[in-house]
Amino acid sequence: MKKHTIKNGIFHGKPVCWTAVILLAAALVLSLLWAVTIGSVDLAMGDVYRVILFKLFGIGDAQLYGSGSMSDIVWYVRLPRLILAIAIGASLSIAGVVMQAIVKNPLADPYVLGISSGASLGATIAIILGIGTAFGSGYVGIMAFIGAFLVSIGVIVLANMGGKATSVKLILAGTALSSVCGAASNFLLYVKNNSSGAMEAVMRWTMGSLASANWETNTLLCITTAVGVLFFLTQYRTLNLMLLGDESAITLGTDLHHWRVLYLVVASFMVGFAVYAAGVIGFVGLVIPHIVRILFGTDHKKLVPLCTLLGALFLLWADVLCRTLLERTELPIGILTSIIGAPVFIWLMVRKKYGFGGKES
Repeated sequence: MKKHTIKNGIFHGKPVCWTAVILLAAALVLSLLWAVTIGSVDLAMGDVYRVILFKLFGIGDAQLYGSGSMSDIVWYVRLPRLILAIAIGASLSIAGVVMQAIVKNPLADPYVLGISSGASLGATIAIILGIGTAFGSGYVGIMAFIGAFLVSIGVIVLANMGGKATSVKLILAGTALSSVCGAASNFLLYVKNNSSGAMEAVMRWTMGSLASANWETNTLLCITTAVGVLFFLTQYRTLNLMLLGDESAITLGTDLHHWRVLYLVVASFMVGFAVYAAGVIGFVGLVIPHIVRILFGTDHKKLVPLCTLLGALFLLWADVLCRTLLERTELPIGILTSIIGAPVFIWLMVRKKYGFGGKES
């Protein structure tokens, strides 16, 4: 386990590994440039880059690279979904780091507090009952976001009943609301499933997909992700204190109750927008933080930037695999992340020790 020190009431670890940050950032940029050339339609690498150069800077032949099928494939299909994968991967990874610190549980991820079930219930209500159509063509995603956020608020309210919210009360409240939302979704599917395509639509949503990526959604999600990441980059000291527990934090002059609520709200916003854009994508917030902890330790000063980059890199290549593994069809990205994440989850559970910070757990 990495050693940490407490100085002037602040939990300290080793400095940020800037070499790793620079290498991951470079790998992300190079991966984006490579991944945009990969797809079911065979396009010359040079033509792909010329389309991007023309769209960004107006350099090149407008007739050849400004319109047509090649331009549409690169600019409206491949590049938007890769940018979306980067934003969602970063959001879910950071949300995972924060959720694990909030509940002081290394096996937590953004969905352990019922956010996934809330999003699924919102989407199911929209698809089965048609509620939310006033929001426009993206009403299913908006209803999923509303469901995720309302469940997060419900978890906070339940956990604060009878006293201040603690990590244990948050987990119990999340488990209870997750069960309620899951039961409500199944009830609607069983009673109101009058359309043969309703079940398929709900299943597609709960399995996650980046196929509906567009520049308008990407702009919103990138802003949300950037604001969330920048916020948590400044909060590493308090996140580190959460690993020590409430009693230790109080002796150091910090009451974690209000910070825990604030962090949960911000993380829920990030996850809610990710669900709005691509449906439910599980296990990213579980796998990525643990990989970074194993390699670089438990200090959140390193965890936040490294998880941001590694999560973005992971989901970018997951999307590439989803588009290329099966011929003439696309594998839902939630299935692939679950195939990778579930074995990791089991492995973490059966390990005898795990250095999570504060003490071995």
